[in-house]
Amino acid sequence: MAGLLSIAEPNASRPTDPIDNQNSLNNDLLARLATDATKSLQASKQYSREDIAALFDLPLMDLLLQAQTVHRQHFAANEVQISTLLSIKTGNCPEDCGYCSQSGHHRDTTKLQAEKRLEVDKVIAAAKRAKATGSSRFCMGAAWKHPSAKDMPYVVELIKEVKALGLETCMTLGMLDTAQATQLADAGLDYYNHNLDTSRRYYEQVVSTRSYDERLDTLTNVRNSGINVCSGNIVGMGESRDDRIDWVHELLNMPKAPESIPVNLLVPIAGTPIGDRVIEEGQLSVLEWIRTIAVTRICCPTSYVRLSAGRESLSDSEQALAFMAGANSFFYGDKLLTTGNASQSSDNRLMRELGLTAQFAAPRPPKQVPVMDAMSGHQSQVVLAE
Repeated sequence: MAGLLSIAEPNASRPTDPIDNQNSLNNDLLARLATDATKSLQASKQYSREDIAALFDLPLMDLLLQAQTVHRQHFAANEVQISTLLSIKTGNCPEDCGYCSQSGHHRDTTKLQAEKRLEVDKVIAAAKRAKATGSSRFCMGAAWKHPSAKDMPYVVELIKEVKALGLETCMTLGMLDTAQATQLADAGLDYYNHNLDTSRRYYEQVVSTRSYDERLDTLTNVRNSGINVCSGNIVGMGESRDDRIDWVHELLNMPKAPESIPVNLLVPIAGTPIGDRVIEEGQLSVLEWIRTIAVTRICCPTSYVRLSAGRESLSDSEQALAFMAGANSFFYGDKLLTTGNASQSSDNRLMRELGLTAQFAAPRPPKQVPVMDAMSGHQSQVVLAE
């Protein structure tokens, strides 16, 4: 594992006990995984499932130290990427995700009012507000199983208009085929979000209207088109730690780890099957969520690790721990699709107190640019070389 510190306890002349033995095992793990920080940045392929499990089992303070060390080898220490998320089409989704209020399968119990897709000018106005308040990436989500043919010109226009503002663009629209991914790439989309949500084993407990392999197929189409991959999970849906380990391992089995990894803590919504169960049985420990963030940071050293859903319920100290664990991106604004989020004023105050600064946007140019023939006035599209 790239650039991990070796943590050793001072030597002492005393009999060994179970605690000593465990400390020795922990130190052996850290020493075994320590490598020269100047070696390849893409070290994630070195991690076996057993390595990931061992990281989860580390004492929390040791784990956080390792995660912050890895983070500083690949990112500016106190810089965070800020995103704003807007729902461009809300509710009545045909998927049956057990945590989601936007599912049409749960509309009678969640009482969420479906809305038609937002007009382009309203989306652009929201993007301008996001940029004015410090966001560098504007994310647009639609409650679709997949975009239809009639939706594609709409989303392509949104990408181009938002990019014209100097913002990075991200979309989450459901499944994509190869042609759709290419259309979005040609428009200049920077990131496409399609979360795996959980492990392959636990996935059937979450949703039945699409398969795990279908999710992976969409991510392959996105990757092959040249768009950056954004894919994360939702912890606290009743899954085990083994499922969280398997999810991290799934990321490392990809040809390349996602460039952006949201690590969500479930916000249980009354009226959804998973939400109702978690409300009754109790939520996952925040420290286990932070532990998941830290393991993700170590295993995916060059990815943005984003604080997403669940952050609004955290104390300042818990958020500080999450940043210590290697999170370096978060959603800004009072709402995430249909759930609440921390207020901008609270975020600004916390960033000042923690000494965090916002990263500047770096959107990629579109693959196609308009070219006007000076003699005929004919306009055409020219594909830029990669």
